[in-house]
Amino acid sequence: MKRQAKLLARPETLPDSPVSLPLPAATFPLESEADTARLAAAFAAHLGAGDVLLLTGGLAAGKTTFTRAFVAALGATDTVSSPTYTLVNLYNSARPLVLHMDAYRIESVAEFYDLALEDELETRISLIEWGAKLADEFDETFQLDLQMADQSGARIATVSASGIAAQATLPAILSHFHKGAP
Repeated sequence: MKRQAKLLARPETLPDSPVSLPLPAATFPLESEADTARLAAAFAAHLGAGDVLLLTGGLAAGKTTFTRAFVAALGATDTVSSPTYTLVNLYNSARPLVLHMDAYRIESVAEFYDLALEDELETRISLIEWGAKLADEFDETFQLDLQMADQSGARIATVSASGIAAQATLPAILSHFHKGAP
């Protein structure tokens, strides 16, 4: 059963907006860990309870590093670690709480639902590493794919959104990041 969408209607344009949907993905370099933290802060400034960010990328691509910066941008002081073995870590913050999940070892949708995370998904901001395998279970998601660019440690980020509310928010996130706001 799909998680209930924030908005069920899917018009081709946003109300009172010339923006057509779907919006294309945005791809850009992250030259340093500071750039990754800036992108995390941009997402943190615009996501709220019930929002889902699916994180993809190979091993050591920076998914947990991004999550650590995201949680810090929300003002949390919790130690962020990869949930590879625990599957789910929960973090406290002054703003919505954060659910950090690693879906790498989830072998089926049924196994995902067996975790009984429905309440947490509705009341927390959810960051799901290896989240592409669960994308069809959500009507609204943000997606961040991180890939190694070269040996310098730089990454290539590809950001996209699915669902009308997520797509309506994505331009503000990208603007926040590109303006260099902390």
